[in-house]
Amino acid sequence: MTHDSELKLQAYVDGELSGPESACAERLIAEDQAAHALVAELRNTRAALKGNEPVLTLPETREFYWSQIQRRIQAQAPTQPAKPATSIADLLRRFLVPAGALAALGIFCLLSVSELQSPSGGSQSEMALADPAAFTYRDFESGTTLVWLSYPADNDYSEDEFADGI
Repeated sequence: MTHDSELKLQAYVDGELSGPESACAERLIAEDQAAHALVAELRNTRAALKGNEPVLTLPETREFYWSQIQRRIQAQAPTQPAKPATSIADLLRRFLVPAGALAALGIFCLLSVSELQSPSGGSQSEMALADPAAFTYRDFESGTTLVWLSYPADNDYSEDEFADGI
């Protein structure tokens, strides 16, 4: 007997076969002794299981049972995680970081205001890079420029020759 014929016999015992297939299974049971023994065993097993199945019933309805579980869950106090102790370094960092940012912003504003107040139409002074002893002063309001040289000019003439020769 093949595995397929065993499955057909099990379907026959369970009442799952159609008319022609059921007639074919009955012929197989009548002709084959192994098929007859298998069908008898399957019927005995089915009867044993059917008569000994425990019937479980709850004293309450399903909704009442789950509502009890939900109440117990809600009754439990939620646990709060323990807060770590704050150290002095954390407290200083909480204060110094914003204070440093505020100080940097203040310095930036102070420098930008001083740049805005520098008189573009007023006076301005600068040092010449090529000649460190020369100083230039410009007064834009009056339109004057003063160049101050802090050393005597280097030239080929001395003071005596300049006074005598000209």
